[in-house]
Amino acid sequence: MQGVSPFELIAHRIVWSLAFLFAVLAWQKNFASLRPAFASGRAIGLNLLSSLLLAVNWTVYVWAVNTGYILETSLGYFLVPLMNVALGSLVLHEKLRRSQWTAIGLAAAGVVLLLVRVGHVPWIALIIAGTWAAYGLLKKKSTLGSIAGLTAETLILFPVAAGLLLWLSLHGGGALGHAAARTQAFVLSAGVVTAVPLLLFAYGAQRIRLTTLGLLQYIAPSVQFLIGLFVYHEAFDAARFQAFGLIWCGLIVYTADSFWAQRHYLLKAAGAT
Repeated sequence: MQGVSPFELIAHRIVWSLAFLFAVLAWQKNFASLRPAFASGRAIGLNLLSSLLLAVNWTVYVWAVNTGYILETSLGYFLVPLMNVALGSLVLHEKLRRSQWTAIGLAAAGVVLLLVRVGHVPWIALIIAGTWAAYGLLKKKSTLGSIAGLTAETLILFPVAAGLLLWLSLHGGGALGHAAARTQAFVLSAGVVTAVPLLLFAYGAQRIRLTTLGLLQYIAPSVQFLIGLFVYHEAFDAARFQAFGLIWCGLIVYTADSFWAQRHYLLKAAGAT
């Protein structure tokens, strides 16, 4: 879908995701689950913030992939677990262990190295990491179910997305009705492809520890990195390798610490029983 504007792709993601989610709610006969999302000003504000974070994350990611920055998008998602730890300290006032500070320091050193050696701030990676980690934090605090929460977010974004697609259609543009049949099929599939992973993410975010959630998110950036390097042959010179290496070292430290802490907790729980 590289020939489709990133903003149009995001609009399609929102519109068709909402259609898919409405179908799920209709099948479950559970539209009442949406009421808490709009029951108070605070609830509306939190869902508005979640939807904006989601829209920014989607837009930056799609734009970056379609313009040849797949490796930097993978860097962003590699940074998410460490960003989760930082947010846990700053927002939730969680006490960090020395190894966790070490992991964050190594990741920060990798970002600084990119700035010094490559000559630019990895803003794509930082925006992706920041918006996704903040979105995960909001989902962690949300009282809505996974389907209701995502439906509320896409419903808030729907008027803007639908307005953009309508404007494109009225001016003879847009993919639907103009692009190749294959591209139109991909565009129409955006709802299912988008909604299913987000539903699973929201479901998991409310039921497992934030650190565990971060560990599971290594899979996506690893696949993105391999695609960018071996399929699209993006540049990966010595400076980028060193920067990624520092961040990967931070993730190794963080992962080892998480496993040690979980093992210690289980042994302590077993001893108590």
